[in-house]
Amino acid sequence: MISKTPKESRAILTEIVLPNDTNNLDNLMGGRLMYWMDIIAATAAQRHSNRTSVTASVNNVSFNNPIPRGSVVTIEANISRSFTSSMEIFLDVWAEDTLSGEKTKCNEAIYTFVAVSKLGKPVKVPTVTPETEIEQERFDGALRRRQLSLILGGKMKAEDATELKALFSKK
Repeated sequence: MISKTPKESRAILTEIVLPNDTNNLDNLMGGRLMYWMDIIAATAAQRHSNRTSVTASVNNVSFNNPIPRGSVVTIEANISRSFTSSMEIFLDVWAEDTLSGEKTKCNEAIYTFVAVSKLGKPVKVPTVTPETEIEQERFDGALRRRQLSLILGGKMKAEDATELKALFSKK
């Protein structure tokens, strides 16, 4: 199977935060942001796999800074690593103050998607070839995150998690 770089499947979504997107503090609701992140992560996963891709899990969402009403939100989705049929998608979220033009990284998230056939069965996906330093860091971390998830889900024994053990063993 072929390999693809993260830039080949990169997806970017831009939205303006309108009043119906906000909470009582006039900031973007977390659920609305997660909805937007799910859409753009699916786009990146489908570009990478050339298949319908479904959300398997939301592995991490960090709400670091509030996003005020009127801000322009840009979400960039990049595949960090693929496994047999699953793909880890890393999302970076920026808010732009429309008056000053200042852009601030506000959030990030990691989603996992699975590529499926027309019958809804998992199918193989291309591997990922990182090109930049940050892509390599995310690629390397993806295997550790996957192993931890499998351990917590009871699908892997801790002693079999070679990447995780390497973090804690002295050489």
